[in-house]
Amino acid sequence: MGETNESRRAQAQREVSPRKLAKQMAIASASCTLFGREGYARASVDALAAEAGVSTRTLYNHFPGGKAQLFQTVVNWTSTEVRDAQLARLRAVLDPERPPRPEDLERDLVALARAFVGLMADYPNHFALVRHIHAEADHVPPEVLKAWYEAGPGPVGRAVAEAMTGLADAGLLDVHGDAAMAAAHFMALTSHTIVQFTNYGVHPLPPAETDRLIRGGVAAFLRAYGRADPGATGRVSPTS
Repeated sequence: MGETNESRRAQAQREVSPRKLAKQMAIASASCTLFGREGYARASVDALAAEAGVSTRTLYNHFPGGKAQLFQTVVNWTSTEVRDAQLARLRAVLDPERPPRPEDLERDLVALARAFVGLMADYPNHFALVRHIHAEADHVPPEVLKAWYEAGPGPVGRAVAEAMTGLADAGLLDVHGDAAMAAAHFMALTSHTIVQFTNYGVHPLPPAETDRLIRGGVAAFLRAYGRADPGATGRVSPTS
């Protein structure tokens, strides 16, 4: 099996002294702010070093691969943080051991969407990075794009799909044989909609408008995937 971000990080912690690791994280933290503000293409090594308060020589001592290596480190770090926060919120709202009652399903899906949307305010630098990743995909090294997906969107997407499978097994949803597609549609109709309207949190919407969009997205999702007879088995017509 290939290395995961966690195994690479654990290996780095074993091989790098605590002092050096702390310095690397300080540089990465400062660089996160600059990358989020300027993007990958516009952020120069000189500017990154200045933002971190170190010389370019020090930056290269810690990140021999220069800007590309530093950007990948920052993306992996913030994506892992946000992924863990998303998974924690998913588990808190949709406990696989205790599926919601049919009458509470819409409420819980709205709560999940709100929790995911709220992360934009909790991790603004990360979402600024993601905005630049999408805008500059042709300039970002392919290995960085792959590492970002493996660190964040991939695991979260699979976890949401597993949650959809659990709701289907409980007779609450009909995923039509494709839980991954159902998960993608849920995310697209809720949190991704808010991401697009706010440009990744740069221009927040009024709370009432955010709530309207989330509720509308969940309602649309349930029209496509909700069971007319919760608890029944087999494919049935979506709820009206």
